[in-house]
Amino acid sequence: MPLRFNMLLEEAGIDPAAVRLLRHNPVVAGRSLVDVWRSDPGLFEDYQSTQAVAKRSSFLRPYWAAFTGTWDGRTMFVGLYAVGTPVLVEGEVVTAISNELKPAGTTDRYPYERSPALVEYAGRLFVDWGGGPSGKRAWAQRAEAQDKAISELHLDSVEQPFPGVMTLTAPLSALDAAPAGWALPLAAARGVYLLSCPRDGSLYVGSATGEGGFWSRWAEYRANGHGGNVALRDREPSDFVVSVLQVAGSTETQDDILAAEAVWKRKFNSRTVGLNRN
Repeated sequence: MPLRFNMLLEEAGIDPAAVRLLRHNPVVAGRSLVDVWRSDPGLFEDYQSTQAVAKRSSFLRPYWAAFTGTWDGRTMFVGLYAVGTPVLVEGEVVTAISNELKPAGTTDRYPYERSPALVEYAGRLFVDWGGGPSGKRAWAQRAEAQDKAISELHLDSVEQPFPGVMTLTAPLSALDAAPAGWALPLAAARGVYLLSCPRDGSLYVGSATGEGGFWSRWAEYRANGHGGNVALRDREPSDFVVSVLQVAGSTETQDDILAAEAVWKRKFNSRTVGLNRN
């Protein structure tokens, strides 16, 4: 029988019927929520404690078990909170992290206290939330009705390790929620990359030649969806999967990288059947 989250609650003397499960999105206003939780837990908790009055019935439980999605679709446990009676915010309020302006009288603020129960599992325990890699099921659930299977348990708090420049394959959107340590090696490397459309398999070969390397170039796609490329601009937006085809050596010039890019375009025939237009 697989280990389940409710077993841990019951072992800690907490009735699952008293617990609301919350799974936060991996990225909020362009920030990785895992990174916020690690670096500024108070800010994360301020964000979590502010909820809509209209959904008050969903949150009126003595405990919240908080989880956050990760860049690769997993669901990580970040803490158990003892929660009090909500206090209506009478004036306008700007929510933490998301910086959304909420009209007066539409927001509750919940008093909370981090529970010592299950604290040793924060950042170490992952559950199967359901809904496939996207985790697209209700983000607030009743623990007694949704007994989550424990999918991973690590000895230490984990950050998804960087797989390596040549091994990395990920949707562009996932990079918004990638661990902070990923940016450095990707910014330090230049070369040729591949974009693959998950919808129809179309390919685009591109190059990163400037300061900031792959990380900076891919940020342009994340910002506008097309990175300035004509064929991508004219298509329906898609969450392209990105990977590196070739890393340039430290002595290679921009012209060297562009020449390598042209070779890869010929290999993939991406000017004829792909998305390259030059």
